Amino acid sequence: MKIYTRTGDEGKTSVIGGRVDKDDIRVEAYGTVDELNAFVGDAITRLDDEKYADLIGHLTEIQHELFDAGADLAQAGEKRQYKVNAEMVRRLENWIDQYEKECPELKRFILPGGTRGAAALHICRVLVRRAERMVVTLCREQKTNEEVRRYLNRLSDFFFVAARVANVRENVADVEYKRGGQVFK
Repeated sequence: MKIYTRTGDEGKTSVIGGRVDKDDIRVEAYGTVDELNAFVGDAITRLDDEKYADLIGHLTEIQHELFDAGADLAQAGEKRQYKVNAEMVRRLENWIDQYEKECPELKRFILPGGTRGAAALHICRVLVRRAERMVVTLCREQKTNEEVRRYLNRLSDFFFVAARVANVRENVADVEYKRGGQVFK
């Protein structure tokens, strides 16, 4: 099988149910989810296998679910059965609650960074927010799995807490944003 097909040379691409312009909001949405998935893979490489085995396992599961989300978003026209569901969102909430227990109380906004792993997870957080914004637009303009929007919303919270955990496990304090007051009580 050849990797190139030449079918996209005129600016169109195939989605489940037809062909669309490569800059269609549907393609932007699942393309950004794909970009996020690549950065999750990068974040995994920055985490020590033993110290972060639990987190790496969760991140790997998330990578599979991001493929599922991309498949759901790529469905145009008549829908097939969607893969992303409410149970995935609930599981993310459980993971967030679990990891939050490791973190010190949050009183101020924090700056992205700390360890290399935390910085990579913060990049994932902002990329998932960009994907979420595109999915919000897609949900408004076309039919798609709206559970993907909820999943991405919760996933950004997961990455925020995971970044904090990466700092905690390396004994590196989060850097608080000092130009604002206490916002979390």
